[in-house]
Amino acid sequence: MPDVRLNSSQGKWVLLTTILGSSMAMLDSTVVNVALPRIGEDLNADLADLQWTVNAYMLTLAGLILLGGSLGDRYGRRRIFVIGVIWFAGASLLCGIAPNAAVLICARALQGVGGALLTPGSLALIQASFHPDDRGRAVGLWSGLGGIGAAVGPFLGGWLVGGPGWRWIFFLNIPLALLCVPIAARYVPESADGQSHGRFDVLGAALGASALALVTYALIEAQTGSLKVALSATAGVAAGAAFVWVERRRPDPMLPLGIFASRQFTAVNLVTLCVYAAFGGFFFLFALQLQVVAGYSPLEAGTALLPTTALMLIFSARSGALATTIGPRIPLTVGPLLCAAAMLLMLRVGEGANYLTDVLPAVLVMGTGMVTLVAPLTATVLASVDASRAGLASGINNAAARVAGLIAVAALPLVAGMGPEAYRSASAFDASFDRAMPICAAVLVAGSVLAFTFVRRPPDDCQRPARRTHCSLTTPPLEAAPKRGNTS
Repeated sequence: MPDVRLNSSQGKWVLLTTILGSSMAMLDSTVVNVALPRIGEDLNADLADLQWTVNAYMLTLAGLILLGGSLGDRYGRRRIFVIGVIWFAGASLLCGIAPNAAVLICARALQGVGGALLTPGSLALIQASFHPDDRGRAVGLWSGLGGIGAAVGPFLGGWLVGGPGWRWIFFLNIPLALLCVPIAARYVPESADGQSHGRFDVLGAALGASALALVTYALIEAQTGSLKVALSATAGVAAGAAFVWVERRRPDPMLPLGIFASRQFTAVNLVTLCVYAAFGGFFFLFALQLQVVAGYSPLEAGTALLPTTALMLIFSARSGALATTIGPRIPLTVGPLLCAAAMLLMLRVGEGANYLTDVLPAVLVMGTGMVTLVAPLTATVLASVDASRAGLASGINNAAARVAGLIAVAALPLVAGMGPEAYRSASAFDASFDRAMPICAAVLVAGSVLAFTFVRRPPDDCQRPARRTHCSLTTPPLEAAPKRGNTS
């Protein structure tokens, strides 16, 4: 039984190293968008290169995150977590010294591999290390302190981009890793799942990642109209079908398709796809819009969404409690509608936009919508399956959100008619942004309709709680699988 107490010296070190590790991945998911205009200018990159700078990371992370959690269960959670931190830091160094866009994109893909190893491991270490009486408080502190990091991240990233330069948003991960790894090696107890058995679903992971990569490539390069694009799209669909076929027949699949027999679980994941597709497309374009069109500095663009993060940090626990009282259907219906209204308010953000009158109202409505929907969404995912599959269900939901963002970043510029050089022209980018925001709003409305139609209140005897604090803007929180024989 885990016996580390939170108020002990060891407990504090364990908590610190998990926060440092998860903060590395969280920072990169929030600050890179702010740096895109400077990256494009410095590396002479076109819009497709900027899309790949974001998507290469999300591609490997989304494709491998479920496998990363399984590796930790089998070979040791601390070992895989430390490998992930070292891998992530090494890839970050390569990102920082990248001489051109091609090297940066490859390095970002390697970062995603490291992220897939360390992201599920940070929470799993808390669940596996702390005494059951302290575990809930440890998770709350991990999430809350990580939330503060998420709030500071865009501000810090904007300052680095506008000051020392965009390369320092990647170099920042190196001292974090140098601090994290020795602490983990000395203070974090090793743990593994003794009942873990069977072969790893390497084929399933490869097929899933290949399908995502091929479809993403086809969407980003679609404007060229080349034969290669058509072949990539066809191969991507074929790889996706092969992935489903393999997962149906493997005894130990990475993605057990039987979990989707739960109508509630399937419905909430469809809502997740809609919501996080809209968020992914919006966050990719919004930082560009503020800098290219409105003339904001990287620091100003990085802090523009700070009120949204603050609202989630302060009110997500209350939102989760309200959803427990009234059920998830209303929050998951109303939340996306509020976010859709915020997308339409973003149409006011144009050339010379004033933050207080043009940007802040939309940001506050966006934050209110996200507060309303994120905690109930997570709680409903966990409540829709047996408690023993909570970790798997949360991992699938988190991966679904990342896949949605990946596809949105690839597809939205295409649908909005953005050319390869659109971000170099304020007028051209502004016109495309004005076409993109109603599309994001429509996707959110579709998510709201799905929630109203299919989401129902969990059974009264369901004891799976919502995460107490959450303020990541890009993905729902992960939930580690409960320890066998313990209550959590």
